[in-house]
Amino acid sequence: MYSKPAAYFSMEFGIHQPFKIYSGGLGFLAGSHMRSAYELKQNLIGIGIFWKYGYYDQVRKGDKTMFTLFQEKLSSFLEDIGVTFSIPVNGHPVKVKALYLKPEIFDTVPMFFLTTDLPENDYLSQTITHKLYDANELTRVAQYVLLGVGGAKLIDELGLDIETYHFNEAHALSSVFYLYDKYKDINKVREKVVFTTHTPEKAGNEEHDFSLLETMGFFYGLPLEKVHEITGFEDEKFSHTVAALRIAKISNGVSKKHAEVANEMWSSYDDIPEIIPITNAQNKRYWADKELYNALDLGDDQHLVERKKELKKEFFEHVADQTGKLFDPDILTIVWARRFAGYKRADLITLHFERFKELMANKDQPVQIIWAGKPYPQDYGAITTFDNLVNMNKNFMNSASLVGYELTLSKLCKQGSDIWLNTPRIPREASGTSGMTAAMNGSVNFSTNDGWILEFAKHQHNSFIIPEVDISLPVTQQDKLDATQLLDILQNEILPTYYNKPEEWNRIVKNSMTDVLPNFDSARMADEYYKKLYLAKIRKVESQLA
Repeated sequence: MYSKPAAYFSMEFGIHQPFKIYSGGLGFLAGSHMRSAYELKQNLIGIGIFWKYGYYDQVRKGDKTMFTLFQEKLSSFLEDIGVTFSIPVNGHPVKVKALYLKPEIFDTVPMFFLTTDLPENDYLSQTITHKLYDANELTRVAQYVLLGVGGAKLIDELGLDIETYHFNEAHALSSVFYLYDKYKDINKVREKVVFTTHTPEKAGNEEHDFSLLETMGFFYGLPLEKVHEITGFEDEKFSHTVAALRIAKISNGVSKKHAEVANEMWSSYDDIPEIIPITNAQNKRYWADKELYNALDLGDDQHLVERKKELKKEFFEHVADQTGKLFDPDILTIVWARRFAGYKRADLITLHFERFKELMANKDQPVQIIWAGKPYPQDYGAITTFDNLVNMNKNFMNSASLVGYELTLSKLCKQGSDIWLNTPRIPREASGTSGMTAAMNGSVNFSTNDGWILEFAKHQHNSFIIPEVDISLPVTQQDKLDATQLLDILQNEILPTYYNKPEEWNRIVKNSMTDVLPNFDSARMADEYYKKLYLAKIRKVESQLA
């Protein structure tokens, strides 16, 4: 069933805390995929890049606001297998070394990570693998050349017969041109390529000038006339996502809603077949607290409640260490934790600030609120939001902001929260997988109705849902309406249930833990990728490209 050999290309993998080569949700998803593929014994390898300085280390300045630290990463568990080769980047040969991660290290499929940080390379070539999503455009394009051309060449260097090249986002698209140079037939290339698009956000759907990409070696020496022919572009702008959608034999979005949004989003372009949904998922074995599920399976409600309180205490030790604030495990604890980005609206709950202050001062039904998450280092709006929350929290003893949101802290946040708050503007969240692992740890989702939530949530049964607003309204009005309904549901439904109806609250927690499985365990997702993408036939489009 899983014998067809496939390679999974991704810029980032969130595999385990010590291996810091990921930024956020895309990496968390890729890491879970590699773990579930290993558990299912799929014939899959992972190909990525070993980032010398990772994404960045999120630390604090003296006033506790955010600082980005780029610190060298060491990974003794990666094995130098003696495979080096060269690829052309910006008109020069760049030496590439492959490092190997054995399956038994972190329970993943075999994985290979490329580095150019070698003494044989000049300094600029070395910096290609320094920082994940480097802010410099030329460096970032060079990274895409490395992942795509370098990854495809690695497969040949290893002598592997790979039938499917799976691009987790379009970052590895340059491998298409390496394969075209090899086969001289775009249909042979198309038979091998499948593509997953992860976001409707502009920043995740990059465009570059053809001339820049040609100069950087993205097209692997193919004449521009041929590149235009096989990608279908007539102007001088190259959209990585559109090209991937046109060339792949089949493509998918990461939730049913996202596939719907993506099909509409790209509908004005020719030669793009339907984008099918394969909803994201996370690896239960890695993320879920086993003791919580043992109590659930045994029907031992008392132990379930006691275990959840223990997990909250463990989390609060970490909160106290970072912030000096002692939180109470008996108090309803809300966590908002994920990548800081404008559309995710980390500060939505504070928008009606007088109501927020009343909420924070309520002694009868108290709350504790914790924020965590990494903004992109050059997203100054998101950094400002993070810092504003840090400064606001100095006025409240029952709220806090944490730094260092990576795999370990993410797990602590989910295990130690009662409510997992998720507030993106609809319909801009492609999936939002953090809520899946929250549910696996007895934390109840409280969310706008977007992404995977549409496939999971039943209000007051396993979640609490903020009713959808009219998305044609101005954004500021949407935010005000969402903030009002958020506070209404929190004050009129969530708090009274938690404090006055503990048996009802426990029922919602158990429903959440039960309903998240098996559909949102990544074993289902990895299985669907094989059956729906890897084994798929080429889909016909109205105007077949050359």
